[in-house]
Formats: sequence, structure tokens, C-alpha cells
Amino acid sequence: MPSTIEQSANVELTDDDLDSDSKGKLIKLAGKLRDRRNDLNQMASERASKRDDLNAKTREKVDAAQEHREQRDELNDQVQEHKSKRNELNAEANELFDEVDDMKSDLELDEGKDLDELESEIEDLEFKQQTEVLSSEDERELIEKIENKREEYRQRQEALDDTDGLEEIKAEAEEVRAEASEHHEKVTELADEAQEHHNQMIEAYREADDVRDEADEWHEKFVEAQEAADRHHEDFVEVQKRLREMDKEEEEERKSERDKKREEAEAEAEEIYEQFKQGETLDTEDLMKLQKAGKL
Repeated sequence: MPSTIEQSANVELTDDDLDSDSKGKLIKLAGKLRDRRNDLNQMASERASKRDDLNAKTREKVDAAQEHREQRDELNDQVQEHKSKRNELNAEANELFDEVDDMKSDLELDEGKDLDELESEIEDLEFKQQTEVLSSEDERELIEKIENKREEYRQRQEALDDTDGLEEIKAEAEEVRAEASEHHEKVTELADEAQEHHNQMIEAYREADDVRDEADEWHEKFVEAQEAADRHHEDFVEVQKRLREMDKEEEEERKSERDKKREEAEAEAEEIYEQFKQGETLDTEDLMKLQKAGKL
């Protein structure tokens, strides 16, 4: 925080000073006013320079904030582009997966057991047939069950053989979903980068505000010093004006005195000249007075 002006160093001019008949006192006062004015002008100049430096720094901070704002906005535009592409791809993938589900439903692939499970059950039944002693009725039931399982396996196999198109659609759906995930990762990456620029923008604006506040303080101090300098200058001009008036008064007094002496000399010369015309004898001093007055 800049210091305030030392008031005790200021020079005060009063009406009594201006009314003073002491020319020497006024000359001394004018010198003090001039010196204090010059000191204050120097102080004002230094404070203005400090203020201007801070204002330049403020502009730098604002420019930096604007750059971060532009980068943030550009990144946010990219985020929106990737979001839009991600959403389009996810919608496309969902449609493909729905198509896969519909095909599965049509083929009844979601119902019943898969081939591996059926094959395992058939093997278990065959092992039981080969290793256990069964009654004729139980043997017949077991053989029938094995045949039913084999038929179910065959039908299931045939159904799966008809799903080549389904697998292609499923693979396409997974590929589209993977591409959508890539765009989602890009969204996250760019959004984080945009947030960083946003944070740096906020910080730069905050710093600009702090520096601007300091610049404003220096401007107030500049105005204080400049106004004080201007007041001292005005007082200095007043004293100078008063000194010129005194010089003029002295010159007028001197002129009046010279005029008075000249008039007296002319009157004396006229009197001597009259004596000369009347034939009186004149001494050298009288002759010089007549000559000086232009009577000879």
C-alpha cells in the first residue's frame, strides 16, 4: 500500500503572506513552493508509473483469462461433437442389439438349454445305461429319454446353424458400441481439459481483479500527489504574480521619483536661464545645469 503524502512537508500560502511588504520573504516563500511542487510532481510521476505498470499487468491477466476462455469453449465444442457422435453410435448399437434379441426370440434361442449342457446330459444318461443294471421298463424309459435329448440337441443345432446372420449383427453391434466407448473416453478427456482451462480462467480473472484494485489504490495516491502539486504550483504562481506587482510598484515609484527630479531640474534650469538673460554672471555649475537641460 503506497504511503500518503507527508502533510508537514507541504507549504501553506496565506493572505497575510500575499499582503506582506517584504519582497525577500515572498521570494523565499516562492522558492519553497517551487521546490515542494517539483517534489510532488516527481512523486505523482512515480505513482502514475506504478499505476500504469499494474494496469498493464491487469491487461496481461485479462488477456490470459480470455485465452483460457477461448480454449475452454473450443474444447467444450469438441466435447459436444464427441457426445453427439457417442449418442448416435449408442443408439445405433442399441438398435442392432434389439435386432439380435428379436432374432433370438424368433429362433427361440433364449429358451431351453445350450448344446454343451445337452451334450453333457446325454453323456450322463448313456453312462448310466452302460453301467447300471436296469429293469426292462427302466431301460426302455432311459433309451427314450436319451433319444429325446438327442432330438432336442439336433433341433438346437439346426437352429444355431441358422444364426450366422445373427452373429454378424451382434459383432457389428459390439463394434459400434466399442466405437461409442472411444468417443465417450474422448468426452471425458476433453471435458477434464476444458475444466482445467476454466479453472485457470477463473484464477486469472481473480488475479486481474486483485492487481486492478492495487492499481486503483496507486491511482488515488497519484491524484492526491498531483492535486497537491497543482495547489503548490497555483500558490507559486500567485506569489510570482505578487512579486511582479511589487516590481511594477517599485518601478513606478522610481519613475515617479525620476520624473519629479527631472521637473525640478527643468524648473531650476529655467530660473538660471532667466538670470542669464538678465545678464547675471553664471558659475560653471549653473552653466552645466543649463547645458544638461538643453538651454545652451
